Amino acid sequence: MPEGRILVVDDNETNARLVSYLLTARGFEIRTAANAAEAVAAIEDFHPRLILMDLQLPGVDGLSLTRQLRAAPATRDIAIVALTAYAMKGDDEKARAAGCDGYITKPIDTRTLPSTVAGFLARPREGENG
Repeated sequence: MPEGRILVVDDNETNARLVSYLLTARGFEIRTAANAAEAVAAIEDFHPRLILMDLQLPGVDGLSLTRQLRAAPATRDIAIVALTAYAMKGDDEKARAAGCDGYITKPIDTRTLPSTVAGFLARPREGENG
């Protein structure tokens, strides 16, 4: 199910497990990563269609990792959605400027997350027909 492969990048294990649980229950295939290095390794192995990216990661932050992924030909077409507790004015614009396709704030709404994620997966990316 490549269309349903999602990588959850979050250094908070509780958050990653909650998101994974909610999305797995809806039939998505989920992998998690706690930092940028784990995320890059998971992308190479798992080939996700969507990345839910925490912006506050240890070491390389989520915005920097998003910029790196957008710059690389092999990863530039993966949908990336910021997933963050930092919902200050202008953060949405910063995430989009870094290359994020969308922005979801924490605490997540457990009732709407699966349908929100499905909506991002339904959008065609650059180079796709549709």
